[in-house]
Amino acid sequence: MSILIDKNTRVVTQGITGKTGMFHTQTSRAYAGGKQAFVAGVNPKKAGESFEGIPIFANVLQAKKETGVNTSVIYVPPPFAASAIWEAVEADLDLVICITEGIPVRDLIEVRDRMRKKKSRTLLVGPNCPGVITPGVIKIGIMPGHIHKPGRVGVVSRSGTLTYEAVGQLTELGIGQSSAVGIGGDPVNGMKHLDVMKLFNEDPQTDAVIMIGEIGGSDEEDAARWVKANMKKPVVGFIAGVTAPPGKRMGHAGAIISGGKGTAQEKLAVMEACGIKVTKNPAEMGRLLKSVLK
Repeated sequence: MSILIDKNTRVVTQGITGKTGMFHTQTSRAYAGGKQAFVAGVNPKKAGESFEGIPIFANVLQAKKETGVNTSVIYVPPPFAASAIWEAVEADLDLVICITEGIPVRDLIEVRDRMRKKKSRTLLVGPNCPGVITPGVIKIGIMPGHIHKPGRVGVVSRSGTLTYEAVGQLTELGIGQSSAVGIGGDPVNGMKHLDVMKLFNEDPQTDAVIMIGEIGGSDEEDAARWVKANMKKPVVGFIAGVTAPPGKRMGHAGAIISGGKGTAQEKLAVMEACGIKVTKNPAEMGRLLKSVLK
């Protein structure tokens, strides 16, 4: 079992003919069931052509009609990425995973508002994220597939590199993952920690979860309070940015402490009060998770 993506996922790569799109489509196709999953690409200027046997279409809707895609991964350059997200939403796909970093905030706000007005059922992961992987089944994004191991622990994180760190620690301890979701670190994005935690809670094949956050915003606190009231499975937490100075952006666009809110200490305190086992040492995430497994 898994969340968001599985053996029935059929993927269209938006931006398949760019350097990044080509490379990561190749690596994702080479992983597990990727040859069956990656079935279409989009580039309006190269419609009718193909990339390594993958047909290229003028738009997502045409790709959906011809190949039955239900998921998109976006490697489109920042100025055009928000429009690519909206194109996938208008095609009524199940899931859109936007890898692109540096999309103008105003563009994302407009797309988010249009999605709300449309009451779209499409789920958005990202932007500025590593993607989603269900180990041994399918990977969509830029994460290294070899560090993952099929199993029963979920991972959700704002940071791509910390996602890999948590997964690597789990795998070294012999603990596999059900799915790993990188939600991205932009201030305006799609799925939040809370949304992913709900899916892991409902997944009968996920036994525990590692939740990784960063300074800035209140998403981690919102998820922690929901966990206290609803989560039936143990959760381990880590927040990056304990030493970050107020008012200075650290790494991701959303990682900034403003008005004294969004500090790592504040987030850790709320998480701990809500029953989440937390660590301030990123090297301890795997061992802490192992300690809470029954």
